[in-house]
Amino acid sequence: MSIVTITLNPSVDKSSNVHQVRPEVKLRCGPPVFGPGGGGVNVSRAIKRLGGGSLAMMAAGGHIGRLLEDLLHHEGIEQCSFPVSGLTRENLIVYEESSGQQFRFGMPGPALAEDECDAVLSALAGLSPGPSYIVASGSLPPGTADDFYARVASLGKKLGSRVVVDTGGDPLLAAAEEGVYLIKPNLRELRELSGSFEKGESHVISMAREVVSGGKTEAVVVSVGAQGALLVTADEALRLRAPTVPIKSKVGAGDSMVGGMVLKLSQGWSLKDAAAYGVAAGTAAVMTPGSELCRKEDTERIYKEMGGGQGGA
Repeated sequence: MSIVTITLNPSVDKSSNVHQVRPEVKLRCGPPVFGPGGGGVNVSRAIKRLGGGSLAMMAAGGHIGRLLEDLLHHEGIEQCSFPVSGLTRENLIVYEESSGQQFRFGMPGPALAEDECDAVLSALAGLSPGPSYIVASGSLPPGTADDFYARVASLGKKLGSRVVVDTGGDPLLAAAEEGVYLIKPNLRELRELSGSFEKGESHVISMAREVVSGGKTEAVVVSVGAQGALLVTADEALRLRAPTVPIKSKVGAGDSMVGGMVLKLSQGWSLKDAAAYGVAAGTAAVMTPGSELCRKEDTERIYKEMGGGQGGA
């Protein structure tokens, strides 16, 4: 498998709708829809929706963990799950019909023992041949050492894999210190990495270039919300603008973006074209309800609207 995703803190996302969210009253919601969730899990799901394949490595515990495995199996996602003693988390996403707003309630997830984390790393180290890309994405469970993704990055170097990291806080800082291929921070996370808090696009580019020149990553793709993203490498800085689309749910938009990018990179596309396709996938994701993620037909239409061709090396 050329792409492996890693998720230590996956979830089952329960989505529903209600006319209006109000306190102190019983809210009558619509029928719930259950979907797999968590950073790397969603990246694998996006890759599948876009016509590719990956191996989703994840921790799974209790009956919610079994439900997560069943949901992924139903979607045709190749998976390698690791049993943990805690119960996999369940998130709640509620769409308020009266306002068009979405309320997202994220749970912390179970604490993982050190040997449970080591089992994931051992399985990754044992992959032969090593994958072309390893995507380490999402939050870490409570109590997990901040250097977990840094250890993934170290293993990636030994396997000859390009490591992509999409997380925040100290785990991102630690992974960047180890050195990775690509990171996808938001503006706040980029400022934490660079130690600068200047505003404006030129300063954002300068911050990203500082991170690249410091050997922390070869490429930075900075999410700037509805405005798209900035791709920054040692040689170029490129604004990737997405068209305006109707928004139904923002769940998994960033994961769809990563999935689109990594899929096309694994197919030999240039970083510029792959990043543009990723922005198209992230934009397509907000057009779908709940945790549905991107659709291939929407992604390819948006990519063409952005001026994309057929990619290529």
